[in-house]
Order: sequence, then structure tokens, then C-alpha cells
Amino acid sequence: MLIFQLILLVVFGAIYGESAMDIITGGGYEVLNTNLGEIFSDLSVIVMIPALYIATKIVRDRPFSSYASSRGGWNFKLYLKALIIPFIALMIFQGADVAINGTDGTYHFSILFLIASLILVPLQCTAEEYVYRGLIMQTFGSWFKIPVLAIVLQGIIFSVSHGYNTLGLVEVFVSGLIFGFLTWKTNGIEVSSAMHTANNFSISLFIMFGLRSSTSSPQFNDVVISIVFDIILCAIMYYVIMKTDWFSEIKEDTQNT
Repeated sequence: MLIFQLILLVVFGAIYGESAMDIITGGGYEVLNTNLGEIFSDLSVIVMIPALYIATKIVRDRPFSSYASSRGGWNFKLYLKALIIPFIALMIFQGADVAINGTDGTYHFSILFLIASLILVPLQCTAEEYVYRGLIMQTFGSWFKIPVLAIVLQGIIFSVSHGYNTLGLVEVFVSGLIFGFLTWKTNGIEVSSAMHTANNFSISLFIMFGLRSSTSSPQFNDVVISIVFDIILCAIMYYVIMKTDWFSEIKEDTQNT
């Protein structure tokens, strides 16, 4: 992963020059308020996928598909189904926040950037799910055989790998717990990847339209409201998974194992 990220850094430096690189490598999530910064940030995470794939070929202890699920690999249909509810809910939530608190960003929308975000954001979120809920959580689960402990430990690692202030880290930790819980209950990372994608893409849309801005120092009220909303959304998704036939693939595979 570090090798891929170094190559990415060199390529961006060669294309955009030193001044652009100062913006990209300046640190903090404020970099996501620029098109170039978000594209670079997404790509630097996306390289986790080929890095993990190459690692599985070197170590040869298990197939790459096993990091996606215990149901025979990635289920794209399940991922698309799971996108609907969280994306709609998050767009409403983000819109309500703007209506109450007003805008605080800079408009930088473009068709090309929208297309890039439609491609890069899902890959970026899925890459994180492969590493944190796939590789790391499964590894802890195989060591301790206690699902709750594996979920908590990966949540801690997930949070500290983000560059937020203390309040922001708490919010990311709760998100990590939610993603880990859904991964455990669905025997795969498709649902957590969908929720992760819905969250990041909705935020990206509001940032590019100048309705909000990204910050490394979220405030107390914003964090509390976001955590409560995420828990409610998780409960809704869990109810849908368990009570409807949207996710019949999970029920069928679970019965067969």
C-alpha cells in the first residue's frame, strides 16, 4: 500500500506541480474541500484493494474473495440494494442540517468531478471495508473467537487511523462499530460498504455544491447528532435485513452454512 501511495504521490507531483502538492499533503480533512484534494485522498485509499490482493497472492493462505464475505465473495446485487435506504436518509439528514445551520462551503461543482466522485467514492469506501471489516476484523475474530471483541478492536483501529480531533475520533469509532456489527450479521462487507458509500458520497455532494465543508475538528453538537442518526439508521437497516426479503441472499446462505 505504501508503495502504491508513493507512486501516486510522484505521479500527482509530476502532473500538478509543487504548489498543488502542498495543498494535497497539507494534512487534515480540509483537503477534501478541493476537487484535486478529494481525488487524491480517494485514490490513496483505493490502492488498499490491489495491495491486499497482491498480499493474498504472496501469502497464499486464503482467497481474496474471503475478505468480502463468507458467502462466496462479493455480492454486487446486495450492495446496490443496501445503498437505497441510507443514501436517501443521509441526503435528507444533510439537507436538514443545511436548512437549520446554513451553508459554510465553497461551490466547486463540475460534471467531470461528479463523474469522478461516482467512481472513486464507492471504491474508496469499499477499500476501507476490505481492510478494516475484512482483513482486520476477521483476523481478530480468528484469534479471539469473540465477535464483539473483534468488532470493538477493529473500531478502535478504524478511528485512530483518521485524522480528526477527539470528538471526531469518537464519531468514527461509533461508525466503525456499526459497520462491524452489520458485517458480522450479514456475513460480508456489502451492507457496510453501501452505508459507508452513502455517507461519504452524500457528504461529497454537499461539499461540491458549497453547502458544507469538511473539517478535522467537528463540534460537540454535530458529533452527537450524527452519532444518534447513525445508530437509528443502523437499526433501520438491521430491521430491513431481518424482516424483509430484500436481503434473501443472506438468509439462504446462512441456512446453508
